[in-house]
Amino acid sequence: PFQRNRYWLDTVAGAAAVTTAGLTAPEHPLLGAAVPLADGHGHLLTGLLSRHSTPWLADHTVMGATLLPGTAFLELAVRAGDEVGYGRLDELTLEAPLVLPEQGAVQVQVVVGEADATGARPVGLHSRPQDAAASRPWTRHAAGTLSPAAPAAPADLTQWPPAGAEPLPVEDLYERLPAGYGPAFQGVRAAWRRGEEVFSEVVLSEEVADRSARYGLHPALLDAALHAMDLGAVRHREESAEGHLAFAWSGVSLHAAGATALRVRLSPAGLDSVALEASDEHGVPVVSVEGLAVRPVSSDQLRAVHAGPDGDSLFRVDWTDLPGAAPVTGRYALVGEDALGLAAGLTTAGSTVDAYADLAALAAADGAAPDTVLLPLAPGAAPELVPAVRAATHALLDLLQQWLAEERFAESRLVVLTRGAVAGDGPGDGLPDLVTAPLWGLVRSAQSEHPDRIVLVDLDAQDASYRALPAALAGDEPQLLLHDGSVRAARLTRVRPAEQGAPALDPNGTALVTGATGGLGVLAARHL
Repeated sequence: PFQRNRYWLDTVAGAAAVTTAGLTAPEHPLLGAAVPLADGHGHLLTGLLSRHSTPWLADHTVMGATLLPGTAFLELAVRAGDEVGYGRLDELTLEAPLVLPEQGAVQVQVVVGEADATGARPVGLHSRPQDAAASRPWTRHAAGTLSPAAPAAPADLTQWPPAGAEPLPVEDLYERLPAGYGPAFQGVRAAWRRGEEVFSEVVLSEEVADRSARYGLHPALLDAALHAMDLGAVRHREESAEGHLAFAWSGVSLHAAGATALRVRLSPAGLDSVALEASDEHGVPVVSVEGLAVRPVSSDQLRAVHAGPDGDSLFRVDWTDLPGAAPVTGRYALVGEDALGLAAGLTTAGSTVDAYADLAALAAADGAAPDTVLLPLAPGAAPELVPAVRAATHALLDLLQQWLAEERFAESRLVVLTRGAVAGDGPGDGLPDLVTAPLWGLVRSAQSEHPDRIVLVDLDAQDASYRALPAALAGDEPQLLLHDGSVRAARLTRVRPAEQGAPALDPNGTALVTGATGGLGVLAARHL
């Protein structure tokens, strides 16, 4: 009696109804209409998503919330590329989950922008509730870039199972995964491991396979291809009992459409990232993904998404104490003038530090490159603030460019050390130094472009902080605060309205936002 089957046919708006409105029918199950914009440069694709019109979506739940899978965002972006004749998705970053309501539907827009000088086109995916007021803003869930470049050469998966691969048990896989996958997403049938590579066979359930030909690659099938990541194909920077979600796709090429079964190869592509190659059951290439980065997700984050725009809150950076770790062993090199008195403190801690006048001297030194290169930057007297900031940032930019251009340092980490550049939240922490504080912003940009190569550390003058430095560098934290010997890392913390500390704004009054022509100003105004 509890095995329920649905026999009603799903109604789909006919192409004629779309064309009479001046639109074109994209012939895709998740989209209802498409139109080239009047300026001749952009394209708009629209759709209406709900659990009723697309029942298999209800089989994808995370912590009780029905989410549009990240693979569906990818499918929509790839379809948008087809609309403009682009066969490669260079990147797609997922910015916010899309929660499907129990009742009603959500409007979806996929916007393709004008090509830039290289020929690449921006693509963005937005949504809002179907019954939302016209004044309600759209939420952007994903943004990326479409490329006119030729698709990447696919891998050869004709030999199956792969030679040397050991079989893995998958019988209880879906009992162990933290996300809730219904029948439409439980596609893994077999898996193997070879070193750090994981191989799997996935199939699309009969309930949804009959419409797979209308997709480039059915999102439920590609999502199932990712389930084997938890069998060892991804190294997480931060484990999460509540699960991980797709965060950013890069280098995606679809080679064939309409697959109902896949042979999949997953291989590590850095921390929290995997590369994927998939063919059909005959070895014909289907899709190549150069990188998929995943991030932990928490129930608090999903509750915030449920809350919608009225539940928005601000965020602040909190410095969280880290547990103790064994000191990093290896060779240290100190570059430039030791303005922080760092060498004496590290020597006291038992570490060996070789000093060099500059990066050029270190690059020319005999022997192997050091594991860790320390670059101390100290605040100096600044009679004129603006010229001092300009000089400090330009000097550091030159050093960073030298560091990244030198092949000898490819396997080394650069640790940029400052004093007073960050105002911590401890009792002895004062205001940040206005000359060195901007250096953190510069280095953060370099970190985003070159992950895992540069570390930011702000120290005070305590010997205990110097002694704690080797242990602090044992982790993978990109930003650290060492004050009074304690090691703290930066974490974003949601600030509830009652904690924001600012006087409540009169909704009927006037608020003045200065600098509102920039991106942050627009977001601040929207938040208000």
